[in-house]
Amino acid sequence: MKAESKGLTLGFIAVFMFGLTLPVTRFISPYFEPVFIGLGRAALACVFATLFLLAFKAALPSYSQVKRLLVVALGVVIGFPVLSAWAMQSLPASHGGVVLGILPLATAAASRVVSDERPSLGFWLVGVAGSILVIAYSLLQGGGAFLLGDLALFAAIVSAAFGYAVGGKLSKEIGGWQVICWALVLVFPVIIGPTLYYAPNDLQTLSTPVILGFLYLTLISQLFGFFIWYKAMAIGGVARVSQIQLIQPFVTLLASAWALSEIIEVQSYIFATIVVGVVAVGKQMPIYSKHHFI
Repeated sequence: MKAESKGLTLGFIAVFMFGLTLPVTRFISPYFEPVFIGLGRAALACVFATLFLLAFKAALPSYSQVKRLLVVALGVVIGFPVLSAWAMQSLPASHGGVVLGILPLATAAASRVVSDERPSLGFWLVGVAGSILVIAYSLLQGGGAFLLGDLALFAAIVSAAFGYAVGGKLSKEIGGWQVICWALVLVFPVIIGPTLYYAPNDLQTLSTPVILGFLYLTLISQLFGFFIWYKAMAIGGVARVSQIQLIQPFVTLLASAWALSEIIEVQSYIFATIVVGVVAVGKQMPIYSKHHFI
């Protein structure tokens, strides 16, 4: 229980570090192409990741670990950043923050596929209830239909869920910071081309807030946040720690109102509160290991 509590505490810190990702992405989206926002931050983060790996003389990952690191990279280095940046071209950050309320359930489901964790029936029932609320919110905001940006967000959620689950499990072997660092390094040859192609020609004209926003996405959302997030999952378990992200809609809503002056509808607060409240009950539900059923 002590290890689980430590994992939840670290997860809480990581979620606050991630909480500004959508508002910041929305803020800088008028100045960059979505592909550059998604891949450019990873390309720059790779520079720092390489320095960390060299400074601490990290051992090369095994072939088995490389395969899993590529899954992590596809999920949290390419998939989620690019898809969420695309979604933020057309959706308010506050809307995206509430839709991402489904991510904890998706991550728990991914952990069921890639690890030995077996959440109980009660856990799933509560999680599904929260997900239905999130889908209902998306439909209401879209006038009875999903918006194109919502489809991008749901694809981003699937990408992040598997990136989290595989990375969380792998962090037990090589450490959370090495997981994201090696994932960045492995895909650098693939992302550097599109990054340079979509890079803006007039970087010198960008304002300081825009540059700082991009650096936040690079250093916090793409690098240091994952140091803590994957360590939290290694200690507390993927499914259990993933539920801490239920507070992220609140962080995103407040950040959107403060940083972007977005008008947050009462409906958004109501749905965010219900989603967090309902699915948070699932955190009390037991999660077994695969061997429990054998």
